[in-house]
Amino acid sequence: MRFPRLLLCLGVWALCGSAKPMERKERVVREAPLSAREHDDAQSFDYDHDAFLGADEAKSFDQLTPEESKERLGKIVGKIDADGDGFVTVEELKAWIKFAQKRWIYEDVERQWKGHDLNEDGLVSWEEYKNATYGYIL
Repeated sequence: MRFPRLLLCLGVWALCGSAKPMERKERVVREAPLSAREHDDAQSFDYDHDAFLGADEAKSFDQLTPEESKERLGKIVGKIDADGDGFVTVEELKAWIKFAQKRWIYEDVERQWKGHDLNEDGLVSWEEYKNATYGYIL
């Protein structure tokens, strides 16, 4: 009687031990794309503009004349050149692109904070949060 139970337990254990998990987990954490546009330099440089300037800033550049665009880009390049040597390195360019892509997060947090801090005391109480989020009356 013990032998069949032992055999059954070993069989179940072997079956469970060899089973593969049903869901596939992604091992690589992927960052958000730099632009929603297609990256094809043969067609346009819209993707590069979004990556370099940030999507919102790229839209404002679309409205500028070529002269205005050149002037504003010159000012931006001065900001990118962190060490002030007159050249933009790959690392400086990478840092700028990260800044441009994440800048909207900081701006959105500031906007959200102001929208929730109804009495403008620099603090967001639970009542202010509920009112701003769910429409409760203070």
